[in-house]
Amino acid sequence: MTAATLLAWHRELVARKWGYSQRRRAGRPPTSPAVKALVLRVAAENPGWGHRRIHDELTRRGHKMAASTVWNILNQAGIDPAPRHTGATWRQFLAAQAEHIVAVDFLHVDTINLKRIYALVTLEHGSRRAHLLGVTANPTGPWTTQAARNFLMDTDMNTENRKFLLRDRGGQYTDTFDAVFVDVGLRVLKSPPQAPKANAHCERFIGTLRRELLDRTPILNERHLHRTLTTYLEHYNGHRPHRALNQLCPSQAEAGPPRPIDLTEHRVHRTAVLGGLINEYQTAS
Repeated sequence: MTAATLLAWHRELVARKWGYSQRRRAGRPPTSPAVKALVLRVAAENPGWGHRRIHDELTRRGHKMAASTVWNILNQAGIDPAPRHTGATWRQFLAAQAEHIVAVDFLHVDTINLKRIYALVTLEHGSRRAHLLGVTANPTGPWTTQAARNFLMDTDMNTENRKFLLRDRGGQYTDTFDAVFVDVGLRVLKSPPQAPKANAHCERFIGTLRRELLDRTPILNERHLHRTLTTYLEHYNGHRPHRALNQLCPSQAEAGPPRPIDLTEHRVHRTAVLGGLINEYQTAS
């Protein structure tokens, strides 16, 4: 036995005699992972709530915890425990006002001889119904304004339930263009510069146009593009299902879902659209 071993035993005996760790009162119990996850979830779902508001919500549900605990959970997760109370984000605004928004945007197509032409389309957020306002090789301000006038005169779009027209800040949209929609009761909203996600519904619709149509067929000229888009939009509004509409097309969503049937008892017929580029299916009566 060495002297160092003897001294180590002695230090251990002294520590056991005078240690108070076993006699200390228990401190605040640790917060359970489930509660921490709930606090972070509430904070993510309500970005304008501070730690006090989240604490109030948990207390109202009967869970007792200190407001400082909520503060610590948010702070450790890198979330501002006292966020600035700003307005709704674009995503929240679009979701809350979907039934009242009409979005408009341009898309371009290069013909087989590399001439670029443009189409002006609009999409009703709530019904997912799409419209073609016009096709041109020179989308000037006066042309865009006249296309808007013609659209409102010829279309059956219900403007009574529409409140907002969402567009980007392109130079084709002049004050006269805005006035056309203001006259029918719509308020024009301009998306932030270089922020395509602010007009995400229309951007996604244009992406659908490209994937299902424009990337699969060459376009000859303006007349060909106008005819092709018109035919496709009849399919889009009257036959193509949409997840946002519970797999119904816009026409079905407005008229009501179809009567349930057993497809084993019916014959299904195919109708070719645009030369077989798109197929539509119907059951025989």
